[in-house]
Parts: sequence; structure tokens; C-alpha cells
Amino acid sequence: MAKERSSSGDPARTLELLWREPGSEGARRGPRQVLSVDAVVLAAVGVADAGGLEALTMRGLARRLGVTPMTLYTYVPGKAELLDLMLDAVYLRMPRTDHAGQPWRDRVAAVASENRELYRRHPWVAVLGVSRPPLGPGTMAKYEHELTAFDGLGLDDVSMDAALTFVLGFVHSVARTAIEAEDTDRDSALSDAQWWAVNAPLLDRVLDPGRYPLATRVGSAAGQAHQGVYDAEHAYAFGLRRVLDGLARLVEGPGASGSTPPGASGSDPRGDA
Repeated sequence: MAKERSSSGDPARTLELLWREPGSEGARRGPRQVLSVDAVVLAAVGVADAGGLEALTMRGLARRLGVTPMTLYTYVPGKAELLDLMLDAVYLRMPRTDHAGQPWRDRVAAVASENRELYRRHPWVAVLGVSRPPLGPGTMAKYEHELTAFDGLGLDDVSMDAALTFVLGFVHSVARTAIEAEDTDRDSALSDAQWWAVNAPLLDRVLDPGRYPLATRVGSAAGQAHQGVYDAEHAYAFGLRRVLDGLARLVEGPGASGSTPPGASGSDPRGDA
């Protein structure tokens, strides 16, 4: 199956829909509109949240909304444009932390946490190719908010954009790996712990510590610590600390000691969530 990707439709039509004026749909000529673009997008997000992008088809969405596929196409030209509208809609609705006056590490950690929660709520966003994000109101509001985490730190504009891209790339990578791990557990009907228990006798025979001393020692230690091959919480907390320490050299200079913000010391940065 081809990878779903944003900005693969008609860019002019997509931008018109993204920046449509409130109430503009009611001014259309012809039969009275029974739906709205927003209603179509909301329903499509619900389908993708429940079953992934593979569950989203124009025909299935039309059936869900109680209209014919041809009626659906009067609201959105096709699935490519619909994906852009969906992505911008979830960007527009994602919660944004008011981190005014907070230390820069806390601000950046909040941005990372917000994006991690976005992927948790909408896993399909993590697997949607977004090399050219739809430049709609949601995308622009998200970008404006996230840049404030780096504002006032003495970085030039290009460095601010690069620093934000660095943080978001880390969060996306961890989220994507966590989703794939969850998919593997679901498809195999076995958790990591169960898989290892089933295959342990064979692995004990073929994995020779004498031949692979580091791999067996470190792998065993990590497996026991995480009770599996991969621990998404540990990977996120460990990685975020390293990301912030790396940015500290850019923001504070080569001698930055690096202090960890609340929530980035091994627990979920969202606190009790």
C-alpha cells in the first residue's frame, strides 16, 4: 500500500478550503447543503483515530455520513485534500501550554509533551508523511506557539526553526516506534514479555555469550529493566534529556551544565497523565 502523504492534492483547492471564511459554505448555489466541510473532516478524523488511515476511504466516509460519494465530493475534492484538512484540524485543536515566564527547558519539554499527546490521540498523524505540511490556520497556530519556546534565547531565526525541527523529529521518532510496537503486540497477540517467554529456550541455545558478549550482556540487562525489547516511556524520557542537553550547548554555550526540567527525569513529562 502506498504511503499516505500530505500536500499531494490540488494545492490551490486545499488552501481555499483550509482558509475558507466562516459561513462561506452557506453561500453556495444549488440544493441546500446537508453537511459542512467541518463535519466531513471531523468524521474522517474519527474514522482514522479508530482504524488508522487504511480504514479511511471516501466511499466508507460517505456511507458513515449518510450521503453518496458524489455528494461528499462537493465538500472535498478527494482524499488527498481531505488528509490536509484533517491534519490541520487536529493541529488547530491540540492543547497548548501557557509557558510564559518558564525556563526555556520547561518550555521545550512542554512542546515535546504536547506533540507526544497529539500522536497518542491521533496515531495516524505519526504515520502520515508530512514533508510539506498544509499551511492552514492549525499549522500556523501550532508553529507560532512552538516557536515561543525558543524566543528570546538569542538564537537567529534559522536556528530557532532548526531547534524546533530537532525536537519535533525526536518526538515523532519515539511516537512512531511506540505505535509500531503496539501494532506488533496486537498483531501477534503476544506482549513482549510473552514473546520472550515462548522463545527463551531457543534463544538460550543460539545466542552464545562467548560470541556476542556485549550484545547478550547489555540486551539482557535492558530486557530485564524494561520487561521487553522496548519501553516507550524510558525511550522518551531518556531521549528528551539528551535533546535538552544538546540544545543547552546552543542556547547557553559549550560550558552549559544541563539541568533537567520537571518531568524529564525518567517519568512522563505530562505529570500524572
